Amino acid sequence: MWMRLLNFVGYQALWFALVVGAARGTIGPAIVAAVLFIAIQIAFGTERLNDLRRLIVAVVLGMFVDGVPSLLGWWHYATPSPAWPSGGAPLWILALWGCFSTTIGRSLQFVEQVPWLGALLGAIGGPLAYLAAAHGWEAVAFGVDPFIYIAWLGTAWAVAIPLLARACRSAAP
Repeated sequence: MWMRLLNFVGYQALWFALVVGAARGTIGPAIVAAVLFIAIQIAFGTERLNDLRRLIVAVVLGMFVDGVPSLLGWWHYATPSPAWPSGGAPLWILALWGCFSTTIGRSLQFVEQVPWLGALLGAIGGPLAYLAAAHGWEAVAFGVDPFIYIAWLGTAWAVAIPLLARACRSAAP
């Protein structure tokens, strides 16, 4: 119970640190904290191999979900570099995806058993998180009609959360 709560609070704190750091152009300390958070979660986790698999899947998803719209000019990040590919998802976004990957086996573990709830959570929570980053902190600026970016984010996150939950459930012995 305590580990799930610490994971939840740690992820929320890192979301805040990465978004505010990006908005202010000082992402270095937050990225270091994110890497330490991920390393600690994996080191003290009971399913390290699954955690590593989920981390890889999450970073690849982040490169697609955040990189494609960035490359298309749908949105722009306050601190865009370094990014891979150039103009795609910046490092701070990928660090955020990595941190999020730790929640699936911990504070959001229930989505492994109830995929539709994970999809619903993603469809609603995904766009809300980006809107908070955009309007609350100006870490991202949208360059297209709200229908486009909300539809993209809602759909992408509705797929991403169950996919992350499934990525390791099928890999478990």
